[in-house]
Amino acid sequence: MVYRYLISFTALFILAVSCQKEEPEPTVEDGPTPYNLPNPFNSIPAMEEPDYNPTTVEGVKLGRKLYYDNILSMNGLSCSSCHLQGSSFTNYGTSPNGLEIPPHVNLGWNKAYGWTGSVTALDSVALADLEEGNIFLNANNDTIKARLLAHPEYPQLFEAAFGVDIAAISEDERKICISFALAQFIRTLISSDSKFDKYLRGETTLTAQELGGFDIFMQEDKGDCFHCHGDVYNPLWTDGLFHNNGLKSTHTGDDMGRYLVTNNPADIGKFKTPTLRNIELTAPYMHDGSLGTLEEVVAFYSFGLQDSPTIDPLMKKVHSGGAQLNPTEQAALVAFLKTLTDYTFISNPDLGPP
Repeated sequence: MVYRYLISFTALFILAVSCQKEEPEPTVEDGPTPYNLPNPFNSIPAMEEPDYNPTTVEGVKLGRKLYYDNILSMNGLSCSSCHLQGSSFTNYGTSPNGLEIPPHVNLGWNKAYGWTGSVTALDSVALADLEEGNIFLNANNDTIKARLLAHPEYPQLFEAAFGVDIAAISEDERKICISFALAQFIRTLISSDSKFDKYLRGETTLTAQELGGFDIFMQEDKGDCFHCHGDVYNPLWTDGLFHNNGLKSTHTGDDMGRYLVTNNPADIGKFKTPTLRNIELTAPYMHDGSLGTLEEVVAFYSFGLQDSPTIDPLMKKVHSGGAQLNPTEQAALVAFLKTLTDYTFISNPDLGPP
C-alpha cells in the first residue's frame, strides 16, 4: 500500500516523505478506517485534519500505544510521563527546559503549539522529541528501530496505520510516522463535559459564587478575562494568540517568549494564551511555572502586573497593578474557574493506557 505524507519541519523547508511498499494504490476497502472525530461544540467549526495525515482508527490505536509506552526513549520516560491524564494530560512542575508543561487538551483546534508557537502543525510536534539526545526522551533512533522491530505488535500496527514496513523505511520516514500517529491520538483528547459545559446545556446550575465569578470574568471593568480567554462562544477558553501579560518587567533568555521565534522586538515577553479548560488541574501556572495556585494567579492579575515596553494593551490597569479585585471577588473568580474542570475527560478509560 502507498500512503504519502507531507509535513513542515520548520519555516525554512518542507520535507516530503513517501512511506511506501511496491504494491498497488489502496482502495477504500483495504486502507485504514476513518476515525470520526466528534465536535461537541456548537459554537466552533469541526476540527480540521490535514490531508497528509487524516485521523484513522488504526492511527489512533498506534498513537495511543506509543503515547503510553517508553519504547521511544532511552531514559525510561514516555509521553504520558509528563502528560498525566488525571492532570488534564500535563504534570505538576516545569519540564527539563524550564517551561511549564502544556496540557494536551483540545489541541486539534489549535493553530500553533508550545508557549512561543514555534510549531505550527500538531503532526510535527513530536518530531523534536525524536531527535538524538533530546532532553525529554533522550531518543536514539537506531535503538528505537531495533526495539520496534523486536516488539510483538508494533510492526503490524505501523503496517495497519500507514502501510509501511518499519524495517525498510528510512529514519526520517519512521520518525514522521511516529509523530503522525501521536498527533492522531492527541486529536482525540477532547474535553467538553465540565460543570460549566453542563450549565450551558441546561443540565446543572451554578452557585451564586460561581455565577458571580463568571460575571467578574466577563466585565471589562472587573476581571476582564474574556478578551484573551474567550466566553461561552469559545469553548476552547483561549484566543490562541500571544500576549505579554505583565508577568515580568524585563525579559532575557526564555522569558523573551515569542520573540525567540519571530525576532520581532514587538514580540518580546509574549506567550501563547493557555486554555482555561481544566485549569484547576494544570498547576503550576504561567510559562515558567512561577505561580503555584489559582489563588496566586488571580492575586497576580489583581495587584501584581509589571509594566514593560511590550505590555499588552489589554492589560489596561497595569499602572495600578491590575484589576484590583478584593478578596471576595478573587474567591468568586477562582470558584468560576473551577467549574471548567472536566472530570469525565480525566477519567475516560478510552483515553488512558491501552
